[in-house]
Amino acid sequence: MISRYFTGKMKMADVVSANHNLILVMPRLGIPLGFGEHSVQEVCERNGLPVDLVLLIFNVYTFDDYAPDADAIHTIDAHRLVAYLESSHAYYLNERLPHIQRHLVRVASNAGSRYSQILTSFFADYEKEVREHFSCEEQQVFPYIHSLLQGTRNSEALSDHFADNHTALIDTLSDLTRIVYKYLPGDVLIEDLSELVFFVMQLSSDLEKHALLEEKVLIPYVKHLERSVQ
Repeated sequence: MISRYFTGKMKMADVVSANHNLILVMPRLGIPLGFGEHSVQEVCERNGLPVDLVLLIFNVYTFDDYAPDADAIHTIDAHRLVAYLESSHAYYLNERLPHIQRHLVRVASNAGSRYSQILTSFFADYEKEVREHFSCEEQQVFPYIHSLLQGTRNSEALSDHFADNHTALIDTLSDLTRIVYKYLPGDVLIEDLSELVFFVMQLSSDLEKHALLEEKVLIPYVKHLERSVQ
């Protein structure tokens, strides 16, 4: 039977062709481009990565209906998954948000003082919200997971709480695009506006998949660990 999801036997080039956004995911996993005709399994082995975890991430990022079974979740390398999530945090904070900010500043500079202040203030508040959310995960959630992996708890159960703010982060980005659509004057360069909206929507989509990965894989795994560590 042919799987409708990605498998280790598929060529990596075919997987990326099926979802070009995975190009943005691969550096966070430590997978360089230039994989030729090699399969996903071969590329993972060459880069010292567990293929089951890579496939989980690729499938979550690609297929809306993908839901890994309990066995697949319970056997993942959680240390590698947390490392990937931390790498994603750094990617959002150090690359994507500054990139959007540069475009926002250019748009705002041509939009007049009133709209400039609205845009820059809104984005500054959003960036602060993102940093606080990621900081909470890195200082509380991830250490908690590592303690569970070592067979101890350093706090009360966190699995039901730590993903609650993801929806708010994505909704705020949607608010930014609506501000651009509705309130910016028509004489702002359409190329600048189009680029700004595109990059905001791209970040929103990426963050949504990031949240799904935590909700579909990390949270069930943590709940499994919590049941085993009393």
